[in-house]
Amino acid sequence: MPRVNRTVVLTLLIVSSSVFLLFQLYYYRKYVSQPGPYILSRTGHLTANDLQWQTVKKFLGLARHFGLPLFLADTAALTLLSHDALRQRDRLVREPHCSFLCTGRPVTSFALHANLWKYEPGFLLAAEQKGFELLELRGEDPRLASLDNLSGEEIPLHFLFRLHGCVIQVVFLYERSGNYLWHGALRLKSNIDRSFAPFKLLDYGRYSGSYDRPELVLTVLDGLDVRIPRNVSHFLSEHRQARFLECRYRDARNFLQLYPDDSSPEAVEFRRKVKSLLHLAARTLAQLDVPFWLSSGTCLGWFRQCSVISYSRDVDIGIFVEDFRSDIVAAFRNAGLSLKHKFGKVGDSLELSFQSDDVKLDVFFFYDDGDVVWNGGTQAKSGKKFKYIFPRFSLCWAELLELKVRVPCETLDYVTANYGSTWNVPVRSWDWKLSPSNVQENGVWPPSEWAELIQVY
Repeated sequence: MPRVNRTVVLTLLIVSSSVFLLFQLYYYRKYVSQPGPYILSRTGHLTANDLQWQTVKKFLGLARHFGLPLFLADTAALTLLSHDALRQRDRLVREPHCSFLCTGRPVTSFALHANLWKYEPGFLLAAEQKGFELLELRGEDPRLASLDNLSGEEIPLHFLFRLHGCVIQVVFLYERSGNYLWHGALRLKSNIDRSFAPFKLLDYGRYSGSYDRPELVLTVLDGLDVRIPRNVSHFLSEHRQARFLECRYRDARNFLQLYPDDSSPEAVEFRRKVKSLLHLAARTLAQLDVPFWLSSGTCLGWFRQCSVISYSRDVDIGIFVEDFRSDIVAAFRNAGLSLKHKFGKVGDSLELSFQSDDVKLDVFFFYDDGDVVWNGGTQAKSGKKFKYIFPRFSLCWAELLELKVRVPCETLDYVTANYGSTWNVPVRSWDWKLSPSNVQENGVWPPSEWAELIQVY
């Protein structure tokens, strides 16, 4: 029997052992040590969660390489980051898996701070080379629109990346002059493939939206480095109330061609004072966490002419009575305003009026009453009460005088209720007891209560 060459045997053993060790190292790196979910499920097949996690990982790698200022804006994922959800999931998790970025939806949403990123075509090319399909959605830039210029150039509003049936939505957030972030609505043109993404499931795009600038923190989710808003709950609350209405510049321009605006020095000074007073009111009420909206003539000015009505001589805002705070008068006084009058009470027809130089701030409190809401009015000399009835409405964001403010989303219904179908015709002579279309008499305050309910300063 021929003798076995020990050197050959030893060499074969070393080679086979090395191959086996290299295979083990490859397997460990590829499957065991991989952060996030296991690449293979127990059945040996890729699951929907596996595909979504890999898609997000690949996308974030590209974004990091090209310096995209992204943060996680997916409402489902951010909801899972609440403290209660975290504690609950910690109790349920028994093995590494995709806990937060895999939400059971085929879409993951990110927001991009557009002012911090220079549009880079190379990023889109690299994404395509990685296998992503891209749908780029553009729209007009409202920051360039004005009464003098109605056509803005187009800007990117949304990117949709698709890979393995998973969709990444990137919504562009642009800085606006009112010191807030804005994103545009997602509008599909006739040539767009409606099957590219589950558009009804997208977090962003049904409407335009506005947000405060969030403070971001870098964290690790499912093994991936991701930026998220520091105050997740606040961001989610903003998202639920983010709908934004753009000023109707085209209609305003047509109105001003028929009824030119007052450009006298007095009118210019009045608009300056109104801007200052409105900004002060917004800061004061924000400190109290009291939401308000533009009402009466101030709302009409925004809706009709994208400005204030120079002959109105006051600023009108509305507040739901449920948001009343007992320290609201003190807060406005501390801000430098004087109380001009206080009519009614919290339970009925409350109205406050403050004075700043020669411009008045009227604060009307609104009451729910079935299918309608109403605010009250009081005639000081007679004690007569009046009620102004409006259809129910929701609140949207808008911009007036470089300030992000709320307005009724159903603005046309709101304005028509108050001013009638001829709201687009200026009326300089206005009687608050007789002129409004929605005014009704509402009784008389008992004389014994006048001292408390009719206070004029």
